[in-house]
Amino acid sequence: MADSTTPPNPTAPHQEDRPVYVIGGGPGGLAVAYALRARGVRAVVLERSDGVGASWRRHYDRLRLHTTRRLSALPGLPIPRRFGRWVAREDMVRYLEKYAEYHRLEIVTGVEVSRVERTADGTGWLLRATGGRELTGAAVVIATGFNHTPRLPDWPGRDTYTGTFLHASEYRNARPFAGRDVLVAGIGNTGAEIAVDLVEGGASRVRLSVRTVPHLVRRSTAGWPSQRSAVLVRRLPVGLVDRLSRVQARVAMPDLSAQGLPRPDSGLYSRVLEGAIPVQDVGLVDAVRKGTVEIVAAVEGFEDGEIALADGNRVGPDAVIAATGYVRALEGLVGHLDVLDDRGRPVARGAGTPPDAPGLYFTGFTNPISGNLRELALDAEKIAKALTRRGAPGISRLPG
Repeated sequence: MADSTTPPNPTAPHQEDRPVYVIGGGPGGLAVAYALRARGVRAVVLERSDGVGASWRRHYDRLRLHTTRRLSALPGLPIPRRFGRWVAREDMVRYLEKYAEYHRLEIVTGVEVSRVERTADGTGWLLRATGGRELTGAAVVIATGFNHTPRLPDWPGRDTYTGTFLHASEYRNARPFAGRDVLVAGIGNTGAEIAVDLVEGGASRVRLSVRTVPHLVRRSTAGWPSQRSAVLVRRLPVGLVDRLSRVQARVAMPDLSAQGLPRPDSGLYSRVLEGAIPVQDVGLVDAVRKGTVEIVAAVEGFEDGEIALADGNRVGPDAVIAATGYVRALEGLVGHLDVLDDRGRPVARGAGTPPDAPGLYFTGFTNPISGNLRELALDAEKIAKALTRRGAPGISRLPG
């Protein structure tokens, strides 16, 4: 990998030899770079950190993929069988490093792109990056990731809280919380798994704050992974999948209403299309049934060193971990191009480009029921195929 001392193609005032710039060195960016390279197109990955897979390096220690090894590999290189069916975080980092090395991808680290604009002649794209760089590309693929910038709700009084407070992106393991009373705010997959990790790591009390009751699913049943079911049903009518999943949940999952987790009123697939992915059970159900993870109402604010909950109760934990998700943070990068919807999401993805921005592609900004890594791999092939079919002025080709 190159570093920021060797910037690629600086300024490039002419149309000749314009690479495709891929912004982001995570799985989506690496997959696109390989797919383009396989078609003879020069692709340069720009990564703001000092290595590939930066978000994976920051995840908590116990994380394992909720998707299977075979359905999580990027194009051109399988994930090694020795990593097991549910790949651990550190093994995923190793795989991404090997992927970049194996495919000899052109990656420049330590470069953060702050703004993407059309070139003055309208034939390409100008990228403004750290160090005053101005890079000109034939096309741009934005792959900065679904988990880009931690999201923290504007809870009133949070700055007055004297206990330990951190976003889930800063959580590594339970060691600092042994013997402590901890509140985890948010019951997505991250919050649920951190709560279980805290229990197993010796926290004296663990409460899980829930605003919207999630759909709980088994990661696998009798050896059949839930991801395979998701792949099979993803193109079926939404209402039908909602009904099927409701029946399946009643058979496979216990009723936790008495513990504060009733079955959701809305359908599973309907919720997915709204952006809410089901929570895969990696120990939460048993912990809730045993009472080692206590379900409490949503956090409303902080008052006098305590946390005010939506049901009127107050709790006084030693630490709060906000598992409140992330924002895509694309507004500064491309918000001026009219390519985002009212929720800050790209209006096009995969092989599609926004109507007024030909040559600008996005990948990795959805959280599909069938697995993010699987969809990233499919998107990479679609983007490379579309880009080479449509062409771009002065696009740089690899020798041979």
